[in-house]
Amino acid sequence: MAFRDKDLWVPGPVTVAGRELKRYHIDQPHRRIEPEVEKAAYDLLPRLLPAGPDDGTPAAGWVVLHRGADTGAYLLAYTWVWDNVVRVRIAAAGQPVLDCPDNDPTRFVEQHRPWVGCIWELGVLEHERAAWARHVLAPERPDLAGWRADTRAEGPVGR
Repeated sequence: MAFRDKDLWVPGPVTVAGRELKRYHIDQPHRRIEPEVEKAAYDLLPRLLPAGPDDGTPAAGWVVLHRGADTGAYLLAYTWVWDNVVRVRIAAAGQPVLDCPDNDPTRFVEQHRPWVGCIWELGVLEHERAAWARHVLAPERPDLAGWRADTRAEGPVGR
């Protein structure tokens, strides 16, 4: 199968479990993420976010919801810790090979593999690393509003 770009959408930020999260959706040019897949993913999202003591890092991060070309759907929750470290927790649905119960893209299960993202998702990680440095680490005072507004451009993603 030949490599193809997918489409990236930025639905706008949300606050979940006290964390400001940018949202990115990656889907197929011919098939958008179904509302029921989006709902199932965001219902699970709070379980992927860290709990526990605050280390002083702004409670912020980003989420990637990615609809595969087959039955798979993936939810990646990236959060900042120790000011400059990214933590990720992932859930997948519709992929029995990843221990999902069946091919249903709404039945998300948390993954415990040491993966950080696929080729389409890593473009978002690249952007978010630079945006965090630009708006939070480099200025004398962190500019969270500037960081929140600084999203990767919508459109083709992958190359």
